Amino acid sequence: MQLVADLPADLSASVFVVHHFPAQSVSVLPSILNRAGPLPASQPADGEPIVAGRIYVARPDRHMVLRRDRIRLTLGPREQGHRPAIDPLFRSAARHFGPRAIGVVLSGTLDDGTTGLLAIKQAGGLAVVQDPGQAAFPGMPASAIEHVPVDHVVGPAELGPLLSDTGDPPDSALAGTAALRGDDRPGRPSGLVCPECGGVLWESETGGLLHFRCHVGHAYGADSLLAAKSGALEGALWGAVRALEEKAELLRRLAGISRERGLHRAATRFDQAVRDAEHGSNMIRESLIEGPVRQALESSAEPVEAEPVQRAVGANRR
Repeated sequence: MQLVADLPADLSASVFVVHHFPAQSVSVLPSILNRAGPLPASQPADGEPIVAGRIYVARPDRHMVLRRDRIRLTLGPREQGHRPAIDPLFRSAARHFGPRAIGVVLSGTLDDGTTGLLAIKQAGGLAVVQDPGQAAFPGMPASAIEHVPVDHVVGPAELGPLLSDTGDPPDSALAGTAALRGDDRPGRPSGLVCPECGGVLWESETGGLLHFRCHVGHAYGADSLLAAKSGALEGALWGAVRALEEKAELLRRLAGISRERGLHRAATRFDQAVRDAEHGSNMIRESLIEGPVRQALESSAEPVEAEPVQRAVGANRR
């Protein structure tokens, strides 16, 4: 809101905003931005022409990408676990606008936007990042600073004036194209599988940044992949608890039927199997709630290499 409030009414650029909305949500962000500043904000339709002096906000569950003079909305594969994601927009801006593009990474968790910002930088565009120390969620800004030669690290109050003074800014860019068609292989097989579809993840490195993409096109940075794997692990373990509980319930029914038929030896075996299943379920449940598994899941979500990130922030400020 502060950034939009500080943009001039005669801005000769188009502004594209991606926010991580849940798929079934209704975004009121255009209404909020319309009240916050002088530029009109809306959610674009697929194929809508790009017009200067407007703010375009990505719709929930649609990637927003740029194709020359138009906006495309796609149901392409989620990237960094999100649709809409920032990286597809940034990559398309880099491809079609090159040095005219300015990428801005604001507050957010994990690393969406980092690879896309690097693409903008490599295309000759400008890379701007919110100061992590002034961000409610510093993960995305910190990741961008660590992996991209950022041009400006600024606080919210400085963003609007900076963008107003930058001149005339306005893979496949379309999310969802097959990443491995023909001979275009994005790196090397990693031995890891995609948390989204189970396909093989191909690993590449650009500017010291690890990146993973599967055959379908789902894409992850290292932090996002780690978070997704942690979530998949927790889901799998809760699935094991459910399976063991269901097994115990079926065994209890079989034990009851055996007793009704006078098959007491079989009933005793079923009773023991019930105890074994419940014991296994309890062990996994306790470990998930407060044991070593919970500790491992929580430690995987902690930020790493905070000290180098802070040094990078200081270097950019200097």
